[in-house]
Amino acid sequence: MVRGALAAVLAGETDMEVVAELDRSEDVLQVAGRRPHVVLLDPQLPGRIRIEELCRKLAGRGVLVLIDHEAIAATSLALVKQAPRIGLIATDATTDQLVQAVRDVAKGLPVVDVRLAVAALKAGDNPLTDRECEVLRQVTTGATAQEVARTLSLSAGTVRNYLSRILAKTGSRSRIEAIRKAQDAGWI
Repeated sequence: MVRGALAAVLAGETDMEVVAELDRSEDVLQVAGRRPHVVLLDPQLPGRIRIEELCRKLAGRGVLVLIDHEAIAATSLALVKQAPRIGLIATDATTDQLVQAVRDVAKGLPVVDVRLAVAALKAGDNPLTDRECEVLRQVTTGATAQEVARTLSLSAGTVRNYLSRILAKTGSRSRIEAIRKAQDAGWI
């Protein structure tokens, strides 16, 4: 619903055209081949490609990321480090601010919401490796160690080792607690 509303606002501008509305991160790269001037992203966009990697792969295009400043975390810190190559705007920005941010990014001007930058810089770094994050994301679906192992082409013992390291790094007593902490911190 929100994506549709944003698309309607932007499409209502005489100098803007919405070329696609996507619900999976891997689809963004296919549409980016059409060379849009600006790609507007939600960091919570589901899919196999994480937002930080997606922003790196979109180099050379204008990228504007909507971030909830209330839920800023280490993921957002990784995005802030990519500024001013990518633009960052808060989800509570007005429609006029959003439209102006899209225009500025299209012109190659930096767009960084000051509150986001300060909050992201205060957030801690993610102690989990990319593979540990991958394992933990799989566990959020309720998958067992054996199911995670099959999905990620690992042995069940390796998955259990990853889970032990995740529990230690997050200071958690259970997988559920580790998931909650990692989600709250924006690591997964």
